[in-house]
Amino acid sequence: MTFKRKAAPVVALTAAALALSACATSSRDSGSSGDSSSSSGGTGTFTFGAAGAPKLFDPFYATDGETFRVSRQIFDTLVDIKEGAATLEPGLAEKWEPSADGKDWTFTLKKGVKFTDGTDFNADAVCKNFERMFDQNEAGAVAAEYWGDNMGSFKSDAANSLYKGCDAKDETTAIIHINRATSKFPAMLSLTSFSMQSPTAMDKGKANDVQKAGEGFTYPAYSQAPVGTGPFKLDKYDEANKTVTLVRNEDYAGDKAKSAKIVFKIIPDEATRRQELQAGSIDGYDLPNPVDWKGLKDAGFNVEVRPAFNILYLGLNPTNNPKLKDLKVRQALYYALNRDQLVKTQLPEGAAVATQFMPDTVSGYNKDLKPYAYDVEKAKSLLAEAGATGMTLNFAYPSEVTRPYMPNPQKLYDAMKTDLEAAGIVVNTSTKPWNGGYLDDVSAFKYDAFLLGWTGDYDSADNFIGTFFGNLKTNRFDTKDQDFGQALSDELKAADGIVDADKRATAYEDLNKKIMEEYLPGLAISHSPPALVVSSKVKGLVVSPLTAEKFAGTYVEQ
Repeated sequence: MTFKRKAAPVVALTAAALALSACATSSRDSGSSGDSSSSSGGTGTFTFGAAGAPKLFDPFYATDGETFRVSRQIFDTLVDIKEGAATLEPGLAEKWEPSADGKDWTFTLKKGVKFTDGTDFNADAVCKNFERMFDQNEAGAVAAEYWGDNMGSFKSDAANSLYKGCDAKDETTAIIHINRATSKFPAMLSLTSFSMQSPTAMDKGKANDVQKAGEGFTYPAYSQAPVGTGPFKLDKYDEANKTVTLVRNEDYAGDKAKSAKIVFKIIPDEATRRQELQAGSIDGYDLPNPVDWKGLKDAGFNVEVRPAFNILYLGLNPTNNPKLKDLKVRQALYYALNRDQLVKTQLPEGAAVATQFMPDTVSGYNKDLKPYAYDVEKAKSLLAEAGATGMTLNFAYPSEVTRPYMPNPQKLYDAMKTDLEAAGIVVNTSTKPWNGGYLDDVSAFKYDAFLLGWTGDYDSADNFIGTFFGNLKTNRFDTKDQDFGQALSDELKAADGIVDADKRATAYEDLNKKIMEEYLPGLAISHSPPALVVSSKVKGLVVSPLTAEKFAGTYVEQ
């Protein structure tokens, strides 16, 4: 999901899993309430306090949550996520069917859908979107992180790409070809990055004309004027007043949005967002500090707590600290942490100690795994057996950030540091701002240990443990320097390629057991339910476990 990727800085914007063997079909529930109806919508404005400005408005190159929050209202995807859940449902495709080998996927498209510039949405548009995403210049290939993470590579390196090609069989039938069966297809098509965009607008705005500029990129005119099929369209981005305004798409093919406008008011400071909500100048904001939940509820605000579809982990780097290559040392660190106390004192109600690197709602979760117990004496004993008594650990945490899985990084860090020191470990502290060097340093393997986490993009084991450990060259746990690294990478790829859903789930259950008991590349800490808070006048909001809310059904009661 969004909120967790490292975004390259934007230098300038130029002006102007479903089972592989099954098909899917369903219909979205609809209805009306308040001062609006499903056919005509209301007249009000929903104002949301955003933590930051969108980096750009073309979701294909986006990596940050604030861009995705806006884009999600403007664009539709072929495959959608059911509101309030993490399961798949139809989007712009009414249904889909794989070939027996899971490599050719036939999508039956909705009829009568148009982009907001009047261009028809059809199979030809689908194929043009995929070819546009696939065919990137060198800078675009770096900027399009979600394609790289999910599809592997681009046209210039087609042999290593998951994507193979697309055929428009007729107006409403598109066939997407992939090079190998994978559990994450078609679930990955629900990602906002893979939204369907107007081929006409992309051609006019030279959407792929991304250029490298210093440490970041410059983006073409289209990135400021995106065209989708969604319930809203972009009206304006007022940088001076720090607002992004969307207006209802009156020609939307589905139920019309219940608000005439959405205004995203950019307020970087969480305390200021809370004050503006209390003053009535915004109608809601994301990730209120858990210590404020009760006060906000007592004041009459609705604190909507999402299910915990995330993981907080303590990453370990064996290259920086060779002692971490010893399984006994890694186990000792785990036994040293009083995670029960951590969850009770530092995380919101509903948080839980993790037994593995995915939440229990994901297929492949191993229900038989038990958490490592808090046992300081066992930690000391294991360190002694490994010849690591009194070892030094350079341990880092991020500042200037709140994450769904990590509401207060410093307090979580301080608690863990105290526990590790009680086991005789010498802890050296490092910290940097989240977007001010911390993520760069983690990716550059500068710390022995670090706090990080993940909110799932969709319901798939591969989206969790595959993302963490699958790429042997680039994963942040640096498993290429562990004797089990290649085996783990190979096992993840094999599990991902199993077509039968039940057999695949069993393979992931077995692999989760191996990861936690034999490999232990890092320490899974906890799952934490993030919240979103709104005024009592806000109606129709459905919160998402993926922190991926759509606001088409949301309105402010007059």
